[in-house]
Amino acid sequence: MAKKNSKSTKKDAPKRPFRPFRWLSRWIVRGCLLVVAFVFLAVGLFAVLNPPITPYMMGESRRLGGLDRDWVPMEQIAPVMARSAVAAEDANYCLHWGLDLAAIQAALDAGGSRGASTISQQVVKNVYLWHGRSWVRKAIEAVLTPVVELVWSKRRILEVYLNVAEFDEGVFGVQAASRHYFGVDAADLSQRQAARLAVLLPNPKERDPNALSQSLRNRAAGIADGAATILADGRAACFED
Repeated sequence: MAKKNSKSTKKDAPKRPFRPFRWLSRWIVRGCLLVVAFVFLAVGLFAVLNPPITPYMMGESRRLGGLDRDWVPMEQIAPVMARSAVAAEDANYCLHWGLDLAAIQAALDAGGSRGASTISQQVVKNVYLWHGRSWVRKAIEAVLTPVVELVWSKRRILEVYLNVAEFDEGVFGVQAASRHYFGVDAADLSQRQAARLAVLLPNPKERDPNALSQSLRNRAAGIADGAATILADGRAACFED
């Protein structure tokens, strides 16, 4: 009889009322945790493995029927090339955590006529996101960049940057660019060649390091001076041996 009463009690127990807000909040939390786990997995993966291709490269490969690219480790890139890229694109690279707030403020003060993307932001855009002006992309980029800075070393970020940057139509990475323009390996670039490659980075499809205008030659000379300066004042320490 006791057994029967126990079963009867279970049957007669009232069902918990369905609470949609609690159910929704639970799934939102689970979804957020899954997104966070996926982000750290994606970022952690490329901290040790080289990205096989980027979204932008895929589009260009389809459009052009192939790409000229050849990944090389940082040890096979002339140190002056790394310094030149930093001098050209992000002189305070070793001093910020991915977002250069001073550069962002300066860009806002200039009315948006100048860029404020750090090398870290450009790597996030190139490796994980898409090109083009979009507030959605910029928001995702702003969230992902500090995560990449947290997981990757500064040296690794710069290594990836130099290997995925576009230097001409269909030419990606500093090794392919060095051979394409100068017939040498990235390890053998001179100071002048490195500065001239760095001057291409904002607009590679419309510039040729062997046929620069006077203003761009002046800009390349400034990059060479900047590369020497960041070496002398320690702003290259975070990515140099």
